[in-house]
Amino acid sequence: MMPFPKIHDLYLGRTVLGTVLLTWAVLLGLDMMLAMVSEFGNVGEGNYGIVEALVHVLYTVPRHAYTLFPTAAVIGALMALGQLAATSELTALRAIGLSRRRMTITVGVALSLLTALMVVNGETLAPWGQRRADALKASSRSNDLIVARYSGVWAREGAIILNAEGGEERGEGGDRWLELNDVRLYEFEDDGRLKSLALAKIAEHRPGGWLLRDVTRTTFQPNAVTQARVAEERWESQLDATALSADIDRPRYLSARELDNAVEYRQRNGLDASDFQEHYWGRWFYPINVLALCLAAIPFAFGSLRSGGLGKRLFIGIVFALGFWLLQTQFVKMASAFKFDFRLAYALPTAIMVGVSMLLFKKRSG
Repeated sequence: MMPFPKIHDLYLGRTVLGTVLLTWAVLLGLDMMLAMVSEFGNVGEGNYGIVEALVHVLYTVPRHAYTLFPTAAVIGALMALGQLAATSELTALRAIGLSRRRMTITVGVALSLLTALMVVNGETLAPWGQRRADALKASSRSNDLIVARYSGVWAREGAIILNAEGGEERGEGGDRWLELNDVRLYEFEDDGRLKSLALAKIAEHRPGGWLLRDVTRTTFQPNAVTQARVAEERWESQLDATALSADIDRPRYLSARELDNAVEYRQRNGLDASDFQEHYWGRWFYPINVLALCLAAIPFAFGSLRSGGLGKRLFIGIVFALGFWLLQTQFVKMASAFKFDFRLAYALPTAIMVGVSMLLFKKRSG
């Protein structure tokens, strides 16, 4: 195995990448059309018009691209290799000494480039675009100009329970912060007795922590009740804006870093973190699953056309891929129901699939 690619490696990689990108574009285009049709049902609510619906869909393109990439990668790789097999180009490549193993590695390296790009997209553009889309839709439909709005926020930080009537994400220049209004902070003793109640008109989460404004604090003592009022007060808390907003955001739309913060916050406060753990580990296994699935499906593209033709091998390969996703989904749901490690739930189907693929690869190579 030569450490540097040769011209036939570049040709094979370019063919696979071109077909995957074309397949990806077709799937993404169809998905965007369906999303646009769905958004038309909301046109007319408040200031939400056709232009807003189009912008909303455009903001969600990175997330849809991230979701559709595994399917596009499998179908595109199978179509590219199947077409090369149909035109006897795979046979010619083997005749000049290019083994099936090397072709598989070449395909894997080519797909790794797109997979790495999608991992970066899933951690940056996809969650950012989804938030902008949701904010645009919410503000347009409610005739409000704030970036995002929600109400009835509850959170726990150690012995303190926070409740806010409403909140918004504000921005000024390059600075952005979370602002809650009509905030109540209930602090309890170890025995469950209410120790103090703080009422704040505004609570801002800045890079340095939480800042409470216009605070009225009532302290409950065994034989007395005292009250104090201050214009500003620092709240020393590990509760961050990401963990707080995760109560409103859908876990599957968060980045891995945000999911990790949300999991840590819930575990620290004895809350159920299974939904966030499921999606957190799904982010880590995303590139592994994509590459393993594509490499596992490659044996279906090899072999003689007399064994059933391109269409049959493509169909079997797609069914194989769908079977893997269904199997992994069931394992993940079982992990959530029976409380075992999500890493095991994601890894087992991949190991089973790779094992079956290796047997098929050896059989076809024999």
